[in-house]
Amino acid sequence: MTRTIGDRVGLLVNPTAGKHRAEAVGTRIADLLEAGGREVVDLTGLDAARAEAKARAAVATGDIDVLVVAGGDGVAGLGANLCAGTDVPLGIVAVGTGNDNARELGLPVRDVESSVERILAGGTRRMDVGRVLTDDSEHVRDYLGVLSCGFDAVVNERANQMVWPRGPQRYNLAILRELPVFGSIHYDLTIDGREREVDAMLVCIANGRAFGGGMKVAPDADVEDGLLDVVIVHDIPMGTFLSVFPKVFKGTHVRHPAVEIVRGARVRVATERIVTYADGERVAPLPLTVEAAPGALSILR
Repeated sequence: MTRTIGDRVGLLVNPTAGKHRAEAVGTRIADLLEAGGREVVDLTGLDAARAEAKARAAVATGDIDVLVVAGGDGVAGLGANLCAGTDVPLGIVAVGTGNDNARELGLPVRDVESSVERILAGGTRRMDVGRVLTDDSEHVRDYLGVLSCGFDAVVNERANQMVWPRGPQRYNLAILRELPVFGSIHYDLTIDGREREVDAMLVCIANGRAFGGGMKVAPDADVEDGLLDVVIVHDIPMGTFLSVFPKVFKGTHVRHPAVEIVRGARVRVATERIVTYADGERVAPLPLTVEAAPGALSILR
């Protein structure tokens, strides 16, 4: 379905994304939108919390017709949280470091002009999001891509405690530091009401296909099928894990017999001492439940 976007466009920029490129391109995005006949409402705040509050209020009150976010996966995920379940479509200008979600959605990456052209064209699609809930059904957040619950989450936690290097290399270095000390984790999983216990190196719940700077962890995931792909890498010797893990960048890891993918609409995952991550951001400790929210987000394509 094609539509023309409204006149008032909320613009939320992460000034630290892409080695601070987003700060420089924010004005460019606004200029291009205004040249296209749109009124730009600046939603960037003094800090992330203030920016989110401004954007949330603008969406809730109908002050904007469209929300455009500029940055990496984190700000794209924030935009999804603000727009999911509303009639406000989300536009993404991907100028961050990883940009997994934009890339997997077929959006331009590090190309401001092409991104804004698509936004101005106004074509939209409905897509699912992963909806994270506590055991008491409290809504924690939504996400576009992948919820990390195992080795990937442990690496994220380590990487976020590192100050050097910046960008994808920090994640890669965190992998190298974690591998010698990592062991399998015992999980209690419930997938669409079916309970099971697994010892696994990695468990993640994928709405989209990729995370971590191009790791195609769920290569057949579909953001329009109303289902989540639960990726399980069962307990294997560390040497075997080392041989399998690099294949995730091409998605060929799924051919290994230790890799299992189960699809479901509702997934509960429980274990100890794991903090989950999604869209590059810290979410919450396990246990958690994730539901597919079919067609919850309208995204400009």
